[in-house]
Amino acid sequence: MIEYVVMAGVAAGTGWLLRRKHRQRVAAGNVAGVPGMARQPAGEGRWRMGRLYVDRGAARWVPRRGEPVPLPGARATGVRAPSVREGMSINPGSRIVTCGYEGGTIDIAVMPLDLRGVLAAVPGQDTADPSDPAGPSDTV
Repeated sequence: MIEYVVMAGVAAGTGWLLRRKHRQRVAAGNVAGVPGMARQPAGEGRWRMGRLYVDRGAARWVPRRGEPVPLPGARATGVRAPSVREGMSINPGSRIVTCGYEGGTIDIAVMPLDLRGVLAAVPGQDTADPSDPAGPSDTV
């Protein structure tokens, strides 16, 4: 029973620290990019650390190592939680935004507190097909 109380305390403390760090970063003003991990093309390849920047309305992915990837005309096509296999490579609590752009596709994994920033940088598709029998889904 004591173990459960200790684990609950650790989880609460970790959540508090993460929220505090996020609030400090937001309060500091214009944050230089949204941190995360990406793989290109979507669904294939390795996850690479980097940041998503928006310059004059154009998004670009800048990996920690390598050349920046411009994302002209990028649109978010879906938001989902990582699978078990993906959760071993990235944080299992993150959210994956799948984006399509003029040069291909890319998956961008960010923490839930940073999801709003990514969706602001890479807006979703505004048009919905009214004849879709499935109705609304997890697409953005």
